Amino acid sequence: MSWTHNLISFFMAEDEQNMHDGIRKEYPYLYETHLHTSQGSACAHNTGAQMARACREYGYTGIIVTEHNWNGNTAVDRNLPWEEWVDQFSRGYEDAKAEGERIGLDVFFGYEAGYQGTEFLIYGVDRDWLKQTPQIQEATVEEQYKLVHEAGGMVIHAHPFRQAAYIPETRLYPEWVDGVEGVNAAHSNPKSIEHYHPDYDEKAIAYAHEHGLLMTAGSDIHVTDLWGGGVAFRRKLSSCEDYVQAVLGGEDYVLTDGKNWYDKEGRRIG
Repeated sequence: MSWTHNLISFFMAEDEQNMHDGIRKEYPYLYETHLHTSQGSACAHNTGAQMARACREYGYTGIIVTEHNWNGNTAVDRNLPWEEWVDQFSRGYEDAKAEGERIGLDVFFGYEAGYQGTEFLIYGVDRDWLKQTPQIQEATVEEQYKLVHEAGGMVIHAHPFRQAAYIPETRLYPEWVDGVEGVNAAHSNPKSIEHYHPDYDEKAIAYAHEHGLLMTAGSDIHVTDLWGGGVAFRRKLSSCEDYVQAVLGGEDYVLTDGKNWYDKEGRRIG
């Protein structure tokens, strides 16, 4: 490799870093929107407090804890009475929130709903709403959308084109979601191993464009070795309800897989 080639590569890398720094300066408030803890999700490896500390050290402003629910890979005994199940289900979130308050990280509640492998990220409802809405356990995808919307929440189709042993087929519900997880760092960040497949995100972005759906991003992270995915805003959010309103209301934000940056239409900008 020539000296000239090395010099060109150096300046290209420097320009790319400057571009990334510029995006972070313009959108300084980064939120991880898809995160699991070992207390609520059987496939996760670290507690809520451990995840909170790792995210604060990485530089996140906040996180949304989205455990696998009763129809997903939950770590909570499904035979528990409903209200007790919800309390156990919320332990990872509660521990992350307590640690977040101590170290300066905002922690919001969400969850990931599973329907035979098809998964949806639910935002804008809380533990009390779950306790008061036991019918959500048997809700169809259509009924889920209506119940969550009645509560002022938002439904995002998580990684709609992922292929895995636990996903028997691709099911799409454009009329019963608000948006799509267009950028999932588990698919597109080089640090990811198990689900690394960038074309899953490419298909999700194209699908969102086809149906006029909103797009979000997250890491789908289960361990403290973070990838850095999420949604970044120009301002600090006050709650998960604020996140919902910002996304549904058309507020300006950008998406990232922790390596690359995209505008909210899924176009790469850095």
